[in-house]
Amino acid sequence: MRKPSTEKRLFQYALSSKKTISVALICLIVAVGLELTGPLIAKTIIDNHIVGIQTHWVEVEEQNDNDTISYDNRFFKKASRLEEKDQLLGYYTFLQSNRQYYLIEEQIPLDSSIQATTDNESLVVHYNNGMNSASAESVPIRDLYRFFQPEIHPIALLLALYLGLILIAAIFQYLKTYLLQVHANKIIQRMRNDVFKKVETLPMNYFVKRPAGKILARVTNDTEAIKELYVKVLETFVNGFIYMTGIMIALFLLNRTLATICLVLLPILLLFMKFYKKYAGKYNRIIRSVNSEINASINESIQTMPIIQAFRRTKERQEEFEQLNDRHYRYQKKMIALSALTSFNLVNAIRGVAFVGFLWFFGSRSLNAEAVISTGLLYAFVDYLTRLFEPLTQIVNQLPQLEQARVAAGRVFELLDEESEEIDHTPIERIKGEVTFDNVSFAYENDDYILNNLSFRVTPGETVAFVGHTGSGKSSIMNLLFRFYDPQKGTIKIDGMDSSTLSRQQVRQHIGIVLQDPFIFTGTVLSNITLNDPAITREKAIAALKAVGADQFIEKLPKQYDEPVGENGSQFSTGQRQLLSFARALAFDPAILILDEATANIDTETEGMIQEAMNILAEGRTMLVIAHRLSTIQHADQIIVLEKGQIIETGTHDQLIKADGNYYQMYKMQQNGLKAG
Repeated sequence: MRKPSTEKRLFQYALSSKKTISVALICLIVAVGLELTGPLIAKTIIDNHIVGIQTHWVEVEEQNDNDTISYDNRFFKKASRLEEKDQLLGYYTFLQSNRQYYLIEEQIPLDSSIQATTDNESLVVHYNNGMNSASAESVPIRDLYRFFQPEIHPIALLLALYLGLILIAAIFQYLKTYLLQVHANKIIQRMRNDVFKKVETLPMNYFVKRPAGKILARVTNDTEAIKELYVKVLETFVNGFIYMTGIMIALFLLNRTLATICLVLLPILLLFMKFYKKYAGKYNRIIRSVNSEINASINESIQTMPIIQAFRRTKERQEEFEQLNDRHYRYQKKMIALSALTSFNLVNAIRGVAFVGFLWFFGSRSLNAEAVISTGLLYAFVDYLTRLFEPLTQIVNQLPQLEQARVAAGRVFELLDEESEEIDHTPIERIKGEVTFDNVSFAYENDDYILNNLSFRVTPGETVAFVGHTGSGKSSIMNLLFRFYDPQKGTIKIDGMDSSTLSRQQVRQHIGIVLQDPFIFTGTVLSNITLNDPAITREKAIAALKAVGADQFIEKLPKQYDEPVGENGSQFSTGQRQLLSFARALAFDPAILILDEATANIDTETEGMIQEAMNILAEGRTMLVIAHRLSTIQHADQIIVLEKGQIIETGTHDQLIKADGNYYQMYKMQQNGLKAG
């Protein structure tokens, strides 16, 4: 089945809360609609109330309302506001020529170009290219206010209306921003949870093949890049497209021809976005990949810094890092060049084309006398055209972030698409602890078998030790028992049940493990024992610590059992950390306990405490021990000697010593080494 595209999956995440998105979009549409009333209100103020005094007027007998003005002992009123109750005395036209205003005693076309002359001390204006004339009087600038007086109140009302609409729009903009931002962060929270949950279900083989830094980059850096998509880019695009849609509607309401010219420019943006996606996507994939490698390199360097410094390899390590960093820089430079060459220049070019078309339209003679565009319309159109390029600029400038997020999302979805292990935490009855390997063969890679037809049986409550040289298959046995891996051949049974019929979680419910290098989590001493499992009480955890002897050093700490613990318990010695891991295993009370070379790094002085802790742990449970120090397994019920994935010897310590075989040779070498030391 073909998987959905990255864009579709990102969209599905965005629609995780349709109700929130719908309310936010409604708020956005309302806010945009209210904001875009500004130029229309300005057009009305200019055409009807500021420039609108240059229109046809009538002289009336008396001043009976606020629309009537008094001038030169006469009363005038706009012809458009004439009412039936008004007694008409004459018709006039109020027009401007250069810096002079004239009250013409006749109704002439408002688009007339007039020229005033003095004839027998009377003022005459000529219009229609001088073909017609009419008597007129010049209106002094000081009296011009009288003609504006009726417009003050409607202008104030319109400005108050616009201010009110802006305040209401601000409320809707706030709600829109709040809802989209909260929703965006909710999406990222969900995505990060999905990614981390996925990581916890991946098979062990996935982690073996990939550096921790690369996996970390997908969980942190890549999801952070996607966060910018939802928090900033998505809002910019949604806001921009709705804003531009509103502006185009307004432009079409003002003038269809001019709006069509602007509409033609939008496909240019879409073509550019397609072009940008092609090249930016390629560069971003490399950048994100190299960034993961940088994270992996840094992570490895920090973890191995003592080795790097001890072997004086800092210079070589620095050179390796510089190579990665240089590659990252080169592709970032290509991205910058692409953005600088196209993004900002593109918007400026489109803006230039739009204004050239606008000027051509107004400068051409394609408009007839009836289609002359008013000053208010001109202002409104320029205002809308200017506003059109604001969201366009924001959208284009967000394209680099969009491509980064798209590539990062592809990497995250690639992780989410990895095949997971089945999760089933259904409790099963406590097992007795019988373990059987029946002709088990296992290989990590292809047919390179680590274990070959391995068979043995461990009875409940028995302590069995596995010894052998490096690569003999000791740790592989434990990996199979824990179901970190499954064998290619044979069966592994626990209490007679084939472990493959149980989920991995069910297998691990009653099995504990203590590793050679115990991991101590950040928290407190107590939280490292309980692992925040509510089933492990404080009293039970403290009892486990005392049982293995860890109380001897813990109770000397300032806060004792509540003492804060740093990363990997660096304030404790290796032996102390191992005692904490023994106490952790004891607190969880597993039916089967695996000790994976748990005493390998312990000094001789601490070995006695560890041995005593092991004896306590062995009570009432099956214990499987991978041993490096043979002195720690002399009391084991059974010792299995491995070589190249096969059992070559088995028996108790005394039996194997008497047999004078491989075990005896290994024991003899260790004893001689201790004497020599």
